[in-house]
Amino acid sequence: MSLNNCCLEMNQDNKYLTLNRFLRSAFGERVQKIPLDAGLTCPNRDGSKGRGGCIFCDASGSGTGASKSGRDIRSQMKTGMEWAAMRYRARKFIAYFQSFSNTYGPAEKLKALYSQALAGPEVVGLAIGTRPDCVDMERLDLIARTGSGRMVWMEYGLQSASDRTLAFINRGHTVSDFVSAVELTRRYGFLTCAHIIFGLPGETSAEMENTVNLLAELGVEGVKFHQLYIVEGTPLHRLYSEGVYRPMAQDEYSEMVARALRVLPRSTVIHRLTGDPPAGKTIVPAWSSDKPGTISLIQKKLNPDITASNFAEDARHQGLRRI
Repeated sequence: MSLNNCCLEMNQDNKYLTLNRFLRSAFGERVQKIPLDAGLTCPNRDGSKGRGGCIFCDASGSGTGASKSGRDIRSQMKTGMEWAAMRYRARKFIAYFQSFSNTYGPAEKLKALYSQALAGPEVVGLAIGTRPDCVDMERLDLIARTGSGRMVWMEYGLQSASDRTLAFINRGHTVSDFVSAVELTRRYGFLTCAHIIFGLPGETSAEMENTVNLLAELGVEGVKFHQLYIVEGTPLHRLYSEGVYRPMAQDEYSEMVARALRVLPRSTVIHRLTGDPPAGKTIVPAWSSDKPGTISLIQKKLNPDITASNFAEDARHQGLRRI
């Protein structure tokens, strides 16, 4: 399903298109993403490209941990859909492979995982979080066959459009890898969502703006913004303890996101304005747990006269708990 097939209606006082509004426009009702943990890994962890992952990476891969507890994909989908139906009265769902790199594995294993997630007509879409250096025609062909007739989002972790920054954070891929992945994905008619992080070590405002400019030039259909928070035990935690790294202030981050939203095309689907730090493991910044406050600041910087109802809607739909 193409972005162009959807009616992109926005209220006059909305400055960006939220994922919730986009999905309502596409399907005529609320659609809830169900996060899944497939138990996969990453080439930056298993030795293929490196060990230990990126300097900020939590050992859980920002996932639910459901795979380690022995829950298969079908069980995770069932539990997630039941919860979303009760909490939001949702009747349609997108299977979201969230943890680690979800195109990194044998094709037959990936096919089985995707097929389990898409069992049932109520699952209207597939979202796959992965690295831009972990896709090729074989995997995209597989996704096209398995997800036929569904909306497909390929979510690529770019983080920064600076190769210098990517090397410093031990990312293990280049900006060129990301551009190639977007171009290849476009051939299949899938929607692309780029994940970017503001506040990476040594990055200037100009470099963060360059990242946003690249996404605008490429015409990616969606963007997820993340603040850089420090998780206990990571290499970034050590840099912070040594005084080498200082995280962004809440106002700095909010201003950068607001500036980015002014640059991106209004048709860009904003999947997230701020990330969700793991409970009990985040060292700093403390404001990372103040998601409503951060969203409010971003809204005010975009439109000082924004109404309370608009803020409440965006805070509600971007502050959903993990299942």
